[in-house]
Amino acid sequence: MTNQGESFKKVISHAKEYGFVFQSSEIYDGLSAIYDYAQNGVELKKNIREYWWKAMVQMNENIVGLDAAIFMHPTTWKASGHVDAFNDPLIDNKDSKKRYRADVLVEDYCAKIEGKIEKEVKKAEKRFGDSFDKSEFISTNGRVVGYQTKINSILSRLAKSLENEDLADVKALIEELEIADPLTGSKNWTDVKQFNLMFGTKLGASAESAMDLYLRPETAQGIFVNFLNVQKSGRMKIPFGIAQTGKAFRNEIVARQFIFRMREFEQMEMQYFIKPGTQKQWYEHWKEARMKWHLSLGMGADNYRFHDHEKLAHYADAASDIEFKFPFGFKELEGIHSRTDFDLSQHEKHSGKKLQYFDHEENKNYTPYVLETSIGLDRMFLAVFSNALTEETLENNTTRTVLKLPAVLAPIKAAILPLVKKDGLPEVAKTILSDLKWDFNVVYDEKDAVGRRYRRQDALGTPFCITVDHDTLEDHCVTIRHRDSMQQQRVKIEDLKTIIENEVAMKHWLKKIN
Repeated sequence: MTNQGESFKKVISHAKEYGFVFQSSEIYDGLSAIYDYAQNGVELKKNIREYWWKAMVQMNENIVGLDAAIFMHPTTWKASGHVDAFNDPLIDNKDSKKRYRADVLVEDYCAKIEGKIEKEVKKAEKRFGDSFDKSEFISTNGRVVGYQTKINSILSRLAKSLENEDLADVKALIEELEIADPLTGSKNWTDVKQFNLMFGTKLGASAESAMDLYLRPETAQGIFVNFLNVQKSGRMKIPFGIAQTGKAFRNEIVARQFIFRMREFEQMEMQYFIKPGTQKQWYEHWKEARMKWHLSLGMGADNYRFHDHEKLAHYADAASDIEFKFPFGFKELEGIHSRTDFDLSQHEKHSGKKLQYFDHEENKNYTPYVLETSIGLDRMFLAVFSNALTEETLENNTTRTVLKLPAVLAPIKAAILPLVKKDGLPEVAKTILSDLKWDFNVVYDEKDAVGRRYRRQDALGTPFCITVDHDTLEDHCVTIRHRDSMQQQRVKIEDLKTIIENEVAMKHWLKKIN
């Protein structure tokens, strides 16, 4: 197995062992690509959601929230195009009987070529040292340029074939590249077919009168159908946004890579309603604003990149992904899309209701354009978690596993540890716990030697350990240990709240965005 594969296996096992993510219905052998967030995972997920919500809704006077229902009138999905066009290209291997997404097979092939580019860059970095200019090397090195040209030509052909629904050419591309079944190495492929991703269900008391419904495949449509309700009740002026977080459901052909691609997942979306003709400037604005939000978490600028879409949806006039370097390579984390007036005009057409905005300054009605930002909460969880998981070799040659989560997102902010379980130390520790729990999620831990307890909290990503010892009874001070540096300092009990707040409060982190 590759190093990449090994590190990803560690991410998955750490998530289970430390109570972050469990396989759903595990005692019944689980359900494929469906996961439960455990006691620490649910806290981390909640903190990510809140960090997004604060930045998106609370910090923007012209953006408000919404929580639309999962069930929607079936005509919604006809209007949005999901009934007719929400398909993935599917291919089966005749020998292994395994099913794959044809476009993902081709993208994975290109990712392997990207891996070769990275190897060349690393070799050159070693060779040239400080004088190495990465961007110049990538644009001038013959081998790297050749690899990049090949990637561009493959992806451009794939995009064109999918756009023209030329599925025969997608199969031809797979055969020309000699792409094999990842499991068996077989190249014996069926034709490529389209497969609709929506889950169907029924609403009604009896089978005869039941209405066919779908579980929503995205949260955005709930925002579009409520555009006028929110605008009028909130007396909103364009430009304004509506934000929403919530569950969506897709019957993915190949759900894989742990929580990266699931059948039940959570989105954090914001639809920004704008005047037609201003979409270019708002597209650039939101690309920059969203990247700043990601970078505020301090997970490394090198781990992010923009990927502009070759193949645009028929209604879009610009689209870009923020990609993150997951353990299995750069993949989409967030999409920023300029959707023109497609959504509102489609719903207007199918519902027969006017969904227009009266602009008092212009003294006219128009259908607003929409600029969308859409991020997968589960993918963000995986990005944060996998980036944080670190194995360090210490000075005494022992190793420690530490989850270097951004402190603002950490599930537990501090662990209160009495040095021993006697002499009144547990009582003092519990008093500190009772005081701090009003402001932070804190835990009490008295089991095992203190060094072991430190290691346990490191693996959980807890930024601070607070140790109560015998001197505490005299000087009312405790030892506070910092997770990443392992440095310890003696501080007054009454200063603890301020020290922790300075490290974990959302306002300190979000101020980096401005």
